Amino acid sequence: MKILILGAGQVGSTVAESLVSEANDITVVDSDGDKLRQLQDRLDLRTLIGNAAHPSTLEQAGIADTDMLLAVTQSDEVNLVACKLAASLYNTPTRIARIRASDYLDRKEVFGAENFCVNFSICPEQILTEYIVKLIEFPEALQVLEFAGGKASLVAVRAFEGGPLVGNPLNFLRSHMPQVETRVAAIFRKDRPLIPEGNTVIEDGDEIFFIAATDNIRSVLSEMRRMDKPIKRVMIVGGGNIGRRLAKALERDYQVKLIEYNKKSCEKLAGELTNTLVLNGDGTDEKLMQQEHIDGVDVFCALTNDDENNIMSALLAKQGGARKVIALINRSAYVGLLQGGKIDIALSPAQVTIGSLLAYVRQGDVVAVHSLRRGAAEALELVAHGDRQSSRVVGRRIDEIDLPKGATIGALVRGDQVIMGHHDTLIETEDHIIVFVINKQMVKKVEKLFQVSLGFF
Repeated sequence: MKILILGAGQVGSTVAESLVSEANDITVVDSDGDKLRQLQDRLDLRTLIGNAAHPSTLEQAGIADTDMLLAVTQSDEVNLVACKLAASLYNTPTRIARIRASDYLDRKEVFGAENFCVNFSICPEQILTEYIVKLIEFPEALQVLEFAGGKASLVAVRAFEGGPLVGNPLNFLRSHMPQVETRVAAIFRKDRPLIPEGNTVIEDGDEIFFIAATDNIRSVLSEMRRMDKPIKRVMIVGGGNIGRRLAKALERDYQVKLIEYNKKSCEKLAGELTNTLVLNGDGTDEKLMQQEHIDGVDVFCALTNDDENNIMSALLAKQGGARKVIALINRSAYVGLLQGGKIDIALSPAQVTIGSLLAYVRQGDVVAVHSLRRGAAEALELVAHGDRQSSRVVGRRIDEIDLPKGATIGALVRGDQVIMGHHDTLIETEDHIIVFVINKQMVKKVEKLFQVSLGFF
């Protein structure tokens, strides 16, 4: 597929890195030559310096025969204009725009064919906000990802010494919870993947990914880990797009404090937020933390634009007694180093966002894609089409499907029913199938498996 990416920031470069590894023809456009040089040094792709909203730049970048345009610059207006030009002048089949301003997002007609011709819009800040809200709702989890319109969820937890599962085989879970259907899709032990079997014994430190109906998540979590006390107090450092959105999403259900360094921003935030205490101060100020009773905070979220400040404030919060700390970290190299130590969850905005973009790029009927373990693995939701003659999966039991090594079917959703993926589970047409892929190189083979082929017998 020929893909043109406008914007070489965190989102654009992460998407480019992911798509290049899947043998796509990628061109990246940005006005910053240094960013493009760094990208070209690492990846096998074409770059072009220029204004992404100018027709001449788009033509030089090869818009005429591009299959997909990903407009993910920092400017909503540039992204909208580029999509309009791509549709009107070059008839580009798929046009995706990154949009940050709620003024645009609240008016869906802006994206229509008669206006800016955007097929799909994504708002990374909103995606990240919803992701953090889930982590606060389920404080025992490392990741909480929804499939099939929220009917099924994939949750990652870390096993710990003395916990209910450690030292027991996986089939203990089924005998211990006969009323609740769940399936362990994968286990990572010391950063290496294990294909789970019934006799696999859980060890301290294992990262366990399990799938269940969303209504059963709390029951399963209580077996995986001791339930933490309910979350009541949340402190946020950083009143930018993400911090503001998060405070607004949480303030009705939790006691929220927001610390922002810029005084004018504080005044604006105080006017927008109705039930959040807005404080003007520095999130790395230990005295301020103590004054605001950091030892009574249940979840601390460091969400500024500065990685180092986020790391320092999160470490100070943990040292000061905060139960769980979450730090937003743009440099992906830092994320793997920090998560699981003093910082409970290190979030890469680009990795959280990328799934929304990948769902449009994948071949076959892919409904959702979630990046796992900082991009090393993926969970996909695919729709099965056709019949036994035209499909490699429909009308077959799971143990009859030729899945590539490292891919497992965790569950499927049929109507409102969530069915665990056991060896004798029969796939029917229009089932939504959740596939866990521990090696991202196998994704293309999984997609191909789900494509309908009239010539297949």
